[in-house]
Amino acid sequence: MARPREHSAEELRELALSAAGRLLDEQGIEALSARRIAAAIGYSAATLYSVFRNLDDLCWHLNAQTLGQLHAALGAVGGSEPRAQLHAYAAAYVAFARAQPQRWSLLFEHRTSPGVDIPDWLGASIERLFERVEAPLRALAPAASEADIRLQARTLWGSVHGLAVLQQRGKLFLSGDQASLRMLPTLVDQYLDGWLSARGELR
Repeated sequence: MARPREHSAEELRELALSAAGRLLDEQGIEALSARRIAAAIGYSAATLYSVFRNLDDLCWHLNAQTLGQLHAALGAVGGSEPRAQLHAYAAAYVAFARAQPQRWSLLFEHRTSPGVDIPDWLGASIERLFERVEAPLRALAPAASEADIRLQARTLWGSVHGLAVLQQRGKLFLSGDQASLRMLPTLVDQYLDGWLSARGELR
């Protein structure tokens, strides 16, 4: 069947990202190929590569959409004080991973071609996520160096992320569908208590 009209480059990009998102949601990361995405929108793979440099580029744009959704999810929560805010961020992050498992997985499981770095604009979006975590940490320990704040933000995030991964794989070894959400307060509080106690700033 002939296409009713040709699409502009911007329209084609949006069509491709929408089709790729559906494939990802329904069939997982393995379903993402230029041929399958192009076929889903009635174009050739060559046409797809006229608006994306390669499949990595398309996946980066999908990940940018996911990061936008994650930013929105974190922005919708918060707390009246820094520790409560960190608890809320952790819960929102794990809940997002549970609600959007395939898109969340693509953020971390997509492997770019050897020697290729992610673009600066995507790296900046990731950095903004860490800045959300850094702000309450800085409020809890105003005298901490920026290097320490950056380290603690990434270490705490890594711990929460690990719990989210185990949740996705059903390897928490604790009964109940919401086991991860019951474990999070312990993880966050014990991490913060240990860090602040070592600094002599436990509150």
